[in-house]
Amino acid sequence: MPTPVIAGVDGSAESLAAAEWAAREAVRRERPLLLLHARNWHPRQADGDPANAARRQLARRVLRRAEEQVRRACPAALLSDEQVEGPATAALLSAADRADLLVLGSRGLSGFTGFLVGSVALGVVAKAPCPVVLVRAGEEARDEHLPAEDGSASVRTGYRDVVLGLDAGDPADGVIEFAFEAARLRGARLRVLYAWQAPSALELGPGDVALADEPQQAWEWQDFLSAVLQVWRDKYPEVEVVECVPQGKASTALVRAASAAGLLVVGHRLAGRPVGPRTGHVTHAVIHHVGCPVAVVPHT
Repeated sequence: MPTPVIAGVDGSAESLAAAEWAAREAVRRERPLLLLHARNWHPRQADGDPANAARRQLARRVLRRAEEQVRRACPAALLSDEQVEGPATAALLSAADRADLLVLGSRGLSGFTGFLVGSVALGVVAKAPCPVVLVRAGEEARDEHLPAEDGSASVRTGYRDVVLGLDAGDPADGVIEFAFEAARLRGARLRVLYAWQAPSALELGPGDVALADEPQQAWEWQDFLSAVLQVWRDKYPEVEVVECVPQGKASTALVRAASAAGLLVVGHRLAGRPVGPRTGHVTHAVIHHVGCPVAVVPHT
């Protein structure tokens, strides 16, 4: 059986939006969808303890509500569900080992019923071995599509751009392939963005050539980006690709580009990260400030 798309659900509006997005993505990828709920974990309480029984019953209600919403929104999804014990971050990371894709709400509840608090989502993104997509509350199927001619939202129009934030100094194949495949599945245009900053005089060594003028640097980065992407253009000839090399901070450029996108894809290096739920500064910035779903693709 194909590895599933897994959506973490906790009853919050964010997790329900994530479950619907995950269902649509599972159908696009021709994979099953697994709805996963992590119960609060109290190791000192026996399995038959009334509090644990109440938590199982609550988990069942959370999953049933998510199932009903997904079936209404995306009846074509091949759906199953599962309860697991927490702690939440460990439970989700364990699930990521068997997922094609893990989808989470980017905000969640805290306290008794919720587990997708910010620290949990960040912890999963930092360590998950599979791509993680973060979805905000209110995300709907029509948000993935271009507006209709009269400006209204529609699911009958083409898909919005997929935006790939590329690190030209470390162009990880897995990240690029994820973005091309996402664009192919949607019939969407892929906008590849590399933001560059000119080195300061202090960064130049005594033997370095003087700084080229900014237009020339932009052309050089454009040529480099085109060379990096050529093999992927050949592999995905049906995907229209637009290359962008703005000057400035990557996080600022990505937030701007994602304002009209259906999906933003960024990479996250797993190897060499310090202990703890840490992400790179660009990834950290975009998952806090971008409104569209954000796919964080790990690489080594």
